[in-house]
Amino acid sequence: MTRLLALLLILNGLTGGAVPARALDIEDEARVVEVIDGDTLVLSNGLEVRLVGTQAPKIALGRKGFRDWPLGEEARALLEELALKQSVGLAYGGRRQDRHGRTLAQLYRADGLWLQGEMVGRGLARVYGFADNRALLPELLARERAARAAGRGLWADPFYAIRSPAELQDGLRDLVDSFQLVEGRVLAAQVVGGRAYLNFGQDRHSDLTAVLQPEAVALFRDEGLEPADFAGHLVRLRGWVESYDGPMIEVTYPEQIEVLE
Repeated sequence: MTRLLALLLILNGLTGGAVPARALDIEDEARVVEVIDGDTLVLSNGLEVRLVGTQAPKIALGRKGFRDWPLGEEARALLEELALKQSVGLAYGGRRQDRHGRTLAQLYRADGLWLQGEMVGRGLARVYGFADNRALLPELLARERAARAAGRGLWADPFYAIRSPAELQDGLRDLVDSFQLVEGRVLAAQVVGGRAYLNFGQDRHSDLTAVLQPEAVALFRDEGLEPADFAGHLVRLRGWVESYDGPMIEVTYPEQIEVLE
């Protein structure tokens, strides 16, 4: 057991919330030497780490054709304040590396502070999961809801407003390839040929549709969720907007859909 892990176990018993109730085991330990943006940093052991489970406002970082998102610099500044030159413990809840070669980990400071939870709770990151790395998403979603209700950080900026299905349809040209949260009622849901389709309007050729590929349908069913049962429910959907006979969002893991009723 590392010194950091021992301290975290003590703090989990003393602080009642600095570490989430289902905290993962710390497996690695290093010092933060650089903060790239609000959800990416570099450690003294050479690892570039993506704060899995979160998505902070993006900054261009010299990429051509890429514009800064609002509050990107503020998110980076907060992560620097929280983590730079600090020793952190790394915990893993699924796939350990993304397609860019970055390490995917939950990060805990030596004093017990959970970096992902703090960024989301302060309103400078949204919840963003992966089908093969979903650990602690319920805890993050709870913190996101609290930050949104309080209007903290990005939740006070119209750029990050929760959309309606009609807004996606009307503004599709500007919203394609953007990550959005959408609230609306699922008018119809069915599984056809192994795929599930959740329709938010009468016209499937123009209204918002959420699509689950067969592997996602299987994952939902493993969790006791039948995609067709979302019909009639008011939900909050999150994901990347695509254009395919109208706006479409692909759903790959259950936490992308929150039932609001």
